[in-house]
Amino acid sequence: MNTKTKTLIGIVLFVVFLVAAYTAYTSLSDHYKPNNQIRLPEITSTPENSLKPQTTSIPEISTTPEVTVYEAPDFTVFDSAGNEIHLSDFAGKSVVLNFWASWCPPCKSEMPHFNEVYTSLQDDDIVFMMVDLTDGARETQKDGQTYVDDQGYDFPVYFDTKQEAAYAYGISSIPTTIFIDSDGNIATGYQGEIDEETLIAGIELIKDQK
Repeated sequence: MNTKTKTLIGIVLFVVFLVAAYTAYTSLSDHYKPNNQIRLPEITSTPENSLKPQTTSIPEISTTPEVTVYEAPDFTVFDSAGNEIHLSDFAGKSVVLNFWASWCPPCKSEMPHFNEVYTSLQDDDIVFMMVDLTDGARETQKDGQTYVDDQGYDFPVYFDTKQEAAYAYGISSIPTTIFIDSDGNIATGYQGEIDEETLIAGIELIKDQK
């Protein structure tokens, strides 16, 4: 095999390699997703499954202009005085629903952003529900309330003492933040710590345009 033939074969193999590498890169790029935007299921509100984690396939929430939304299941939590509070109490309002606990470092890290946005928002049609996952062991209502009081946070805090809210939304890790529009639909959500910019973007998504 002469030198010219060897060179030609080398060029062909190099071109084949480039094509294969480009194809692999394109495939990986097309399948990449944000690392903390969660996939939320469409959850019915029948008594049989309203308190159970969903085990069906979970569709991904779209971030395109035509956003796919899912009905937000109702639940009961408690305020600091022990009064029952339901998600449905805020029907017709947009809701920022956050699940947290005082032992959770990422939860505590993002809370100043929530408090800052809450105090500066000045919008009666946007409701914050900061739900403390109080299992009575690792997290108690006293632990959660003491932490919030010590930090001087102004946002309203509710206690999921019966784990009803956590079950209704299939919460597997915290913090988790879910954005619910005024029609009672889930617009989007994030699992893991979010920054102020992401929080504001989520609120803009569910904010009624007047």
